[in-house]
Amino acid sequence: MAQQDPSKTEKATPKRRRKVRDEGNVPKGAEMGKTMTLLAGVIALRYLVEFYYKELSSIFRWFLTGGMFQELTQSSAYELFLWSIQRMALLMLPLMLILAFVAWLTLRLQVGKLWSPKVFKPKFGKIFNIFAGIKRLMFSPQALVRFARSMLQAAVVAIAPYIVIRQEFPNFLPLFYAAPEGLAAYILGSAYKMVCYALVPMMLIAIADLWYTRWNYEEQIKMTKNEIKDERRQAEGDPQVKAEQRQKMMNMMAKRMLADVPKADVVVTNPTHIAVALSYNVMEAPAPRVLAKGLDHLAEKIKEVAREHDIPIRENKPLAQALYKQVEIGEMIPEELYQAVAALLARLDRFKKSKR
Repeated sequence: MAQQDPSKTEKATPKRRRKVRDEGNVPKGAEMGKTMTLLAGVIALRYLVEFYYKELSSIFRWFLTGGMFQELTQSSAYELFLWSIQRMALLMLPLMLILAFVAWLTLRLQVGKLWSPKVFKPKFGKIFNIFAGIKRLMFSPQALVRFARSMLQAAVVAIAPYIVIRQEFPNFLPLFYAAPEGLAAYILGSAYKMVCYALVPMMLIAIADLWYTRWNYEEQIKMTKNEIKDERRQAEGDPQVKAEQRQKMMNMMAKRMLADVPKADVVVTNPTHIAVALSYNVMEAPAPRVLAKGLDHLAEKIKEVAREHDIPIRENKPLAQALYKQVEIGEMIPEELYQAVAALLARLDRFKKSKR
């Protein structure tokens, strides 16, 4: 990975994480996979050593007894080759399956379920940019971390045999009188102890490497504040576009509302800031309904339409404010406004005639 951009100070968003994951960029510690595979191999050999001893003994006995006197022909040599390959494959198969499963499980626990074909896509920009690649491999902080990790592992692998050999040095002289089987068992036991001594610090190195890998991954996928704003804008929509859409919707609603003003019986004003158009028809609703309402410029448009269609305009500041705040367009007025609206309608010529 490249060096961290100082402007990237914000944690990666879920969308950013999905994007880099789809590209195959995931935090995985290479040393953890190696160490766990080595540990699984040592444990498997510890419990399979008796099985290997019996199988290899039978193979060598056959070769040194019956196989020595077998006539070699082209067909018999071919059959002997196939038999040897099959026996060795059967011997190696359990160990290889264990190693493969542990390697797969370690990787799966680190990165989860992932299949990204983009990993196989060639990146010609990196191929041809040789000098940048060499600089990244040799002079980046990650290169220094890899070098320190390798040197530490080499030291561990070198010190572990030294410690074991120094501890077992008094036991070397009695081995001169030991049987071949006893000598082989002693060598295998000492080798097992060496590997165990080396695995403990190697596991600690693997854990530290995994922590550093995840920390470095989080640092590399950080985002700038502008990137987060752009992502939020894309997710929520451009505010300017949303404002334009909202304005268009308001204009359409205003046009439909103004089209209903000629059906009103009266327009109540504030007198200049608010205008509410009321209609009362017993056949349509048991109480007066609000057909249109508006502030400032829209209020002037409502009054202008009302004048064009000879709709009465009455000034009543408290009633206009109450109607505008409490009643939505198309709704009937609440009961607490019945008396005020009824008094207003009663003074209109149309309702005077209907009353007479």
